[in-house]
Amino acid sequence: MKLDSKTIEALAERLESCELQAHDTTKITDDYPDMDWDDAYAIQNTIKASKIARGSRIVGLKAGLTSHAKMKQMGVTTPVFGFMADYYAVPDGGECKVSEMIHPKVEPEIAFVTKSELRGPGCHIGAVLAATDFVLPGIEVIDSRYRDFKFDLKSVVADNTSAARFVVGGQPVDVSGVDLRTVGIVLEKNGVPVAFGAGAAVLGHPAAAIAMLANHLAERGECIPAGTLILSGGITEAVSVAAGDNVTLRVQGMGSTSIRFV
Repeated sequence: MKLDSKTIEALAERLESCELQAHDTTKITDDYPDMDWDDAYAIQNTIKASKIARGSRIVGLKAGLTSHAKMKQMGVTTPVFGFMADYYAVPDGGECKVSEMIHPKVEPEIAFVTKSELRGPGCHIGAVLAATDFVLPGIEVIDSRYRDFKFDLKSVVADNTSAARFVVGGQPVDVSGVDLRTVGIVLEKNGVPVAFGAGAAVLGHPAAAIAMLANHLAERGECIPAGTLILSGGITEAVSVAAGDNVTLRVQGMGSTSIRFV
């Protein structure tokens, strides 16, 4: 690590303040260009501890920047990982207040729910599928706290991978009943299809993102507990939204989930 604990705490407070008050900031590597990956995740973990201390629960995990389209859009080559707090959750078909966001975008995802613990190192797709209770459609609302949505990978890790809100719904499906590589998705905004894709856009198989998350956590002495909800990463490029938009994700064989922006 390159940053001391006081600096890490100050950066965590800065980023979380931006999230909670919906105001942007310049990317933190502008001020600390030598910060490393351990620093970035330490800042994220400090934000998580702050939320827990104020009474929030952590209700899920997420992988980010896992599709080739998303990597190209953001100019990065490596997936990142974050967490989801309880107040991020929006009921299926529910409302998301744009006033609480800076520049929200949506991503279509496959959500996994585990039935047994996943632990690395050496976690692989087969282990993930064996540990999965069911999968279902999910829409993640991302909202980078960085000005003009411009950031590098370490800055976005510190910012909890732009996590803001999410919704899951549709029909939970056993992984034995669906080929997650070929399953197709359509993302609609105000009834008009705006993005198409298939599960293979996420690292060749959405479960690969979950395996990478388990191996990432193993490096920190952690695991994915049974009963964990995990968003496996955006299948397509992120789509900008504004007040008045209604977004629906349809996943082949899994039904649909939707969210309204007000």
